[in-house]
Amino acid sequence: MTRVLVVEDDPQLVRALVINMQARQYGVDAAPDGATALRLAAARQPDVVVLDLGLPDMDGVDVIKALRGWTRVPILVLSARRASEEKVAALDAGADDYITKPFSMDELLARLRAAVRRTETSALVPETTVVTTDEFTVDLLAKKARRGGRDVRLTPTEWHLLEILVTNPGRLITQKQLLQEVWGASQSNKTNYLRVYMAQLRRKLEADPSHPRYLITEPGMGYRFEG
Repeated sequence: MTRVLVVEDDPQLVRALVINMQARQYGVDAAPDGATALRLAAARQPDVVVLDLGLPDMDGVDVIKALRGWTRVPILVLSARRASEEKVAALDAGADDYITKPFSMDELLARLRAAVRRTETSALVPETTVVTTDEFTVDLLAKKARRGGRDVRLTPTEWHLLEILVTNPGRLITQKQLLQEVWGASQSNKTNYLRVYMAQLRRKLEADPSHPRYLITEPGMGYRFEG
């Protein structure tokens, strides 16, 4: 059974989440504040954490940082905070996904399933070497991309960006994370670099670069690869 830790101080929302998750055979623990959440996470070892940022005793970002000190468990953030800086702060701290309140229960459960699937996939295939989509394939070992049966010529920078995205399928990677990884910490504010290189990657790999199916932009936040 997949175990979910819900960290939320609104009793009505907690009740709705618990009912919906238990109906789908998830085991659920609930914590009303950050301190309880950290204690339960250590004791129960959940498979996914669903976390509200506005907690009564500490900021949710600090909970994320504390968890990331010892676990890679997927963290799905729920929050009424709409500013992109708030979202980016949570993602940079180590959250895997972000849903803004109010949200649909169906969307939340879909994101939850995706988070569980990613951890199961990475556990089963730690050495995945070929990522395949309907449009292109990426051979991580040979450092090659192919589309329509032909090799796609990628620059080292394009390759580095693509490699980071396809090895984290479904996960939102922030602009800051990508810039630091590819260009170094001193360039972490050069978001125009990312726009240029992502546009080049889409032209080379997507069937319709202006409406990408695989290399998705999350405005103001970052990018994700949807396999």
